[in-house]
Amino acid sequence: MNIDISQLPQTLDALHLILGIAFIVTLFLLVLVLTVAVLVLLRRSAAPAQPQVIEKVVEKPAPAPTPPPTAVREEKKAERSAPPPKPVILREPTPDAALQLLGLFQSEARLLDFLEEDISAYSDADVGAAARIVHEGCRKVLHEHFDIEPVRPEEEGTRITIPKGFDPAEIRLTGNIVGEPPFQGVLVHRGWHAVRVKLPQLSEGHRVDILAPAEVEL
Repeated sequence: MNIDISQLPQTLDALHLILGIAFIVTLFLLVLVLTVAVLVLLRRSAAPAQPQVIEKVVEKPAPAPTPPPTAVREEKKAERSAPPPKPVILREPTPDAALQLLGLFQSEARLLDFLEEDISAYSDADVGAAARIVHEGCRKVLHEHFDIEPVRPEEEGTRITIPKGFDPAEIRLTGNIVGEPPFQGVLVHRGWHAVRVKLPQLSEGHRVDILAPAEVEL
């Protein structure tokens, strides 16, 4: 193929000049974009890794219900109006009277001899005969030195009413106790209370710890 050089343009016209400038500008912009992209990638790879933040949902405990102000005031008022508990007063026992009574049971009923004896080797008939003697002697001491009466005058098995304000020292409630008195119940035991005690007076120097003197036959 033969090229006729004379047919080629010998000078740049305006169109070819604009196309050349546009090509150069486009090439420059492409180089600039690629350079910026490379720099950004290098900066990201050089930056330290950030710790991963894990979000955890923690449920807060529900607040306790607040009592109404009226209930709080009533409770404080009841605390202020309640009487203070009574102090418990302990009384010292009198061993002299107890020892004297044991001595009387021994002298009249030989109670200590009976209680301290090993009765496992005796027959029921022998134990019954001895118990009869002890019973008679103890009953005699009881009637001579004490006046005892039932707490409740009604017969056992009677249905009675326990009023409000009853003395728990005199009446002990058993069974299903629900609500407040008055209560309805059956008298199971009449109870006992001593209305008078008449123990003999002790002379000076009398040893109450000697419940029964030892006996020696000469």
